[in-house]
Amino acid sequence: MFSLGPAEWQAIEVTFRLCLYTTVILLVLATPLAWWLAQGRSTVRVIVQAVVALPLVLPPTVLGFYLLIVLGPRGFVGQTLENLGLHHLAFSFEGILVASVIYSMPFAVQPLTQAFSNLGKRPVEVASSLGAGVVDRFRTVIFPLTRGGFVVAATLTFAHTLGEFGVILMLGGSIPGETKVLSVLIYDHAEGMNYAAAHSLSLMLLVFAFVTLFVVYSINRRFEVARL
Repeated sequence: MFSLGPAEWQAIEVTFRLCLYTTVILLVLATPLAWWLAQGRSTVRVIVQAVVALPLVLPPTVLGFYLLIVLGPRGFVGQTLENLGLHHLAFSFEGILVASVIYSMPFAVQPLTQAFSNLGKRPVEVASSLGAGVVDRFRTVIFPLTRGGFVVAATLTFAHTLGEFGVILMLGGSIPGETKVLSVLIYDHAEGMNYAAAHSLSLMLLVFAFVTLFVVYSINRRFEVARL
């Protein structure tokens, strides 16, 4: 029977920290972007939607490769940071956080865009006619009526980040306590023929993934029933 050791607990801590930070950052960034996308279907919006959705079809290694070039010591961002006396972002937690935010972007933007589209313009227009400001309209009208979209976006983003592998391995490598997340640790265990450890960690992620999808479908069903 395999028991979790220091390496496993360390990977769990890095993984859940990455998931939490990615989810919070994406909810902040995706909310205004999704609201803008939901307001029309212009050519510019279609282009932005396509860019946001790229990680859904792009191989993770391709995204990780280009991020490594850009964020590494010879890349534009990496060199700029080093010229400022900072360290480049390759093979660091900050680097895989940037990669995770980009890679999980569609899982936050798309549910929110759908929720805002379903909301329509009428409730916001009524609140505006009653003198509600931007913050008040979001707090009292938009968020309460679209909270299901926020829950789905947060849940899917967290779960997707939990399962990231290729982009993390390409940009972050396998540095204990820094970039070694659970998916990379499972790969290391399997490569080292430690199948008991790989099986235990894989089963843990499998159960979590099932629970996550169950929650998402339950929330969608609840709000579909409510709309009827």
